Amino acid sequence: MLKLYERYAVTVVDLLRQVVAIEDENIRRAGELVAQSVMSGGILQAFGSGHSYAAAVEICDRAGGLVPAKVLREPSFGDYERIEGVGQQFCSSVDVEANDVAVIVSTSGRNPMVIEVADFFNHNHVPVIAVTSLEPSRTLSSRHSSGRLLYQMADVVLDTHGTLGDAALDVTGLPERVGATSSFTSMMLLNCVILNSIGIMLNAGFTPPLLRSRNVDGGLEANEESLARYNRRLKRF
Repeated sequence: MLKLYERYAVTVVDLLRQVVAIEDENIRRAGELVAQSVMSGGILQAFGSGHSYAAAVEICDRAGGLVPAKVLREPSFGDYERIEGVGQQFCSSVDVEANDVAVIVSTSGRNPMVIEVADFFNHNHVPVIAVTSLEPSRTLSSRHSSGRLLYQMADVVLDTHGTLGDAALDVTGLPERVGATSSFTSMMLLNCVILNSIGIMLNAGFTPPLLRSRNVDGGLEANEESLARYNRRLKRF
């Protein structure tokens, strides 16, 4: 019999394979949006509240990833994500341009914070890529007065194919399931999108601006030119 952690590992690995296969078309469409943004001089802006921040930061300021990618750091890290109006106030300081692309991560997609961040980008005509657990989200009510859910506000939805409540395993003797999957699937989907966008840019004859690891010799120097080009946007909130 498999140990609990072995059951978890098998579940996650199987789910990753399924997600990449099922979401192939959405990965392609999201990659096109990212490539179009970068080639037109825009930047990728990624947002996630609470644990979803981990997926957002995964594709920003990362070795082997795109230079023009900025994570929007919400200072409470989700403490106020259920309070309506906080997202609007947060976005009042966000620097945005029409050629940007937004990635918004939320497993449930129901809390006011992510709804208001998505609404901000919608109103600024910036394409929104939502990363959410689609089937559970459809069963939930919105906590925002608009009644909307994140997936309803997105140009492309990347479905993490998680279960309601995120945890994947039933354990005898426990009333709650254990073993969250959304962090793995969100990161896999988003890294696939970034790699797809890189391929699209190369096929278009455009050299994607990529970060080299700062921890290898020459990495800092190699990044200087690319970072200097985008610092105006990356350092401005």
